[in-house]
Amino acid sequence: MLKRPGFDIGGELILPGTRRTVDLPVSSLSDHTPVNMSAHVIQGKTDGPVFFVSAGVHGDEVIGIEIVRRLLKSPALRGLKGTLIVVPIVNSFGFINRSRYLPDRRDLNRSFPGNEGGSLAARLAHLFLKEIVSRSDVGIDLHSAAIHRINYPQVRVSPDDPAARKMADVFGAPIIMESPVRQGSLRRSAKDLGKTVLLYEAGEGLRFDEVSVRAGQAGILRVMKSIGMISGRGIAPAKALPQFCPSSKWLRAPMGGLFRSLKAGGDPVRKNEILGVVSDPFGEDETEITAPFDGIIVGRAVLPVVNEGDAVFHLARVHSVRKAENAMDDHSSQLADDPMFDEDEII
Repeated sequence: MLKRPGFDIGGELILPGTRRTVDLPVSSLSDHTPVNMSAHVIQGKTDGPVFFVSAGVHGDEVIGIEIVRRLLKSPALRGLKGTLIVVPIVNSFGFINRSRYLPDRRDLNRSFPGNEGGSLAARLAHLFLKEIVSRSDVGIDLHSAAIHRINYPQVRVSPDDPAARKMADVFGAPIIMESPVRQGSLRRSAKDLGKTVLLYEAGEGLRFDEVSVRAGQAGILRVMKSIGMISGRGIAPAKALPQFCPSSKWLRAPMGGLFRSLKAGGDPVRKNEILGVVSDPFGEDETEITAPFDGIIVGRAVLPVVNEGDAVFHLARVHSVRKAENAMDDHSSQLADDPMFDEDEII
């Protein structure tokens, strides 16, 4: 086996068989407090891919931070081949302020590829792309829904990216969503660089969700096993194939009032089935929200107070509700019973 050389990042050399956290300077707060983007690098003793995992591109998305915390403690990383780069918090400014955005009110995931002389968002996007993405072969970017919404565990791939689709199948999340890349997004800039980046969406802003964390950690380890970075002992493939959803639609509140959801995330539903109800505070006027097609609830609002036109359900289309029901049951039971998580519970 070939011995891998040291990995140079941020002016520091990570030697084979070692791991270190490297602080990459971003900027400073208004009181001159320095702000860094911290990357934890594990350099294997033998040759292999360079793989990155990022979280906290939006500062209020804490699910990904918990996923990478558990990932870095996983015994599966012993004997790692290649290089693993983990960035738990890309957007430190947003994380400090518990905000999705940067202080300039820009969305970092609409600011790529950025430039080193631009806005704060542009500078941070440029730094992340230059130091992390461009030096990696493949990556997984972890996200959640914004506050007051929750996403069921899912991965998103663009229609014309067979490499990402293959990786999504290996990841084994309950749902694969076909979603075109957006201008200014990390996925778009990574694609322009010829890099494959998978987007994982699960959970709620500023909240932990055990199912979402488990699904994310298991999926990352499956991908690392598939590309030969880890041995994969104890890492089981998903019990059921992910449900592929070629399209989706947000269903919106037909009136302002109090929203009551009758369905949970991951529930398969049939066309015309009642999903929820919006009523006025007196209960005199109630309007039902029904499914316009067969699908799976992949996201929903959790705040009961809604205005007319607010997004309340994200419904993804499926070919067979019956198959979706069986698959969702298999995924749920595996995440609940998988022995891989026995030593990795939240303390």
